[in-house]
Amino acid sequence: MSLQPLHDRLEAIAQEGRTRKLCARKVEGVHVVEADGRRLMNFGGNDYLGVVADETRGCDLQSPHETHGATASALICGWTPRHEALARCIAELEMAEAAVVFPSGYAACSGAIATLAGEGDLILSDELNHASLIDGCRLSKAERVIYPHRDLDFVEHVLTDRAGKAGLTWIVTDGVFSMDGDIAPLPQLADLAERFGAHLMVDEAHGTGVLGRRGGGLCDAMGVSDRVTVRIGTLSKAVGHQGGFVAGPQVVIDTLVNACRSLIYSTSLAPIVAEGAHRVIQRLSLWQDRRDRLAHLSRLFRRRMNLEAGGIEAGIPIIPLIIGEEAETVRASQAMRENGFFVPAIRPPTVAPGQSRLRVSITSAHRDHDIELLADILHRVCPHLGSAEMASATQ
Repeated sequence: MSLQPLHDRLEAIAQEGRTRKLCARKVEGVHVVEADGRRLMNFGGNDYLGVVADETRGCDLQSPHETHGATASALICGWTPRHEALARCIAELEMAEAAVVFPSGYAACSGAIATLAGEGDLILSDELNHASLIDGCRLSKAERVIYPHRDLDFVEHVLTDRAGKAGLTWIVTDGVFSMDGDIAPLPQLADLAERFGAHLMVDEAHGTGVLGRRGGGLCDAMGVSDRVTVRIGTLSKAVGHQGGFVAGPQVVIDTLVNACRSLIYSTSLAPIVAEGAHRVIQRLSLWQDRRDRLAHLSRLFRRRMNLEAGGIEAGIPIIPLIIGEEAETVRASQAMRENGFFVPAIRPPTVAPGQSRLRVSITSAHRDHDIELLADILHRVCPHLGSAEMASATQ
């Protein structure tokens, strides 16, 4: 049978200028080394606290033992004492009754929503939520309402209309939004959830380790951890390893262990990965200097690019530089590569048409000089990035 429909699909993607390819790159400290040997300053990864930079520089946070895989799912024999210790440490960080570890953040997000929200329930999901949350909503049998980005009035209207109806209501949101670097209004969402008997579910993928005095994420920073029913996170960004987690009441975790397909039918993390992530999470509360450094560098870059942000958002290490047109964005990214910097071009469908951008990700391992040089070259390669129009577009 012909695979022509797949060829046609790829051709349509190519015609739109959206073809993607895998490129082999090796991470060395704050640099990436491409297949041709070119060494680029890395502003594309999510190693926010410099954990991977430490390890590639010889400061090893890993364990030399048990380098094999888990060989089975958590409910068979893949849940080792290292996984158990990691889950307890996550629960403590999140100030939750319990936690469970998934093979990836994607599996945690999609699996948690699909399991906890079922027929007769309601999900309210921010329109700019991560794809893993969106897919979890699609897998769920619950009624779904997508609300305009951070629109509290819309959420209140839906909850008012829903009042008195049976079933669980879940408000689902990213904490820090991955493509824009802005944050969810968690205190106000928590107020609405409490007022209407709903439950708040927050994805802390870009907040864990980065925000809060303990590194507990945006919920920690905003003082709402005890008002958010479910916190989801990843071990692959600030923690510098792999995997995801869900933290919350014991009944939530027990429900996932008994019914979540992405947990039950997936092989667990390798024990060495679980141990390495555990070691990092144990250190998060001690790394306030790294968080302060990261916030300083993020604010420095925003100032050099004439971008305004206040409060928590000013220190978020995700800074989008919206260009708009896809081909121009790709050219800008290539120009940065030619000047020694890896700054990825983000295009549809990851972002909306007309919103293509360079996405700058900063880590605490960067130096002030790195940030200043990056900004100088960006201004030279893309002069309009420092305009008032540009500053407005990123708010």
